[in-house]
Amino acid sequence: MASGKSLALGVLFGSVVGASVSLLTTPSSGEELRTKVKDQSDRLRDIAQQIREDGLDLKNQLTQTSKEGAALLKDLSQDIKVSIESWKETIEPHQESLQEHLKQIEDSIKELEDKLKDDKKQEV
Repeated sequence: MASGKSLALGVLFGSVVGASVSLLTTPSSGEELRTKVKDQSDRLRDIAQQIREDGLDLKNQLTQTSKEGAALLKDLSQDIKVSIESWKETIEPHQESLQEHLKQIEDSIKELEDKLKDDKKQEV
């Protein structure tokens, strides 16, 4: 926000200096000069007011966007948590079944190894 503030101050200061230089270097009567100064002053006041309003609108918009983003992140994290829990519940019964099958395979391999050892002993 500091860079926006310094930009606004730079524009305002530049406008004042530019208006002052142009008014002081232009030959004109006192009445014309006062009219020009008043017009420039009114214009600068309008510009400053517009910059202030735009800054407030931007601030409000950023606040609203951050609130919406936080709410969306909260919802998303909750949805992910629910999905993971559902996935765990789905996988758990299959996990037990796979472990049982692996145990059976290990037992079968062990039996085959024992049988092969016995067969080799009988051959010798």
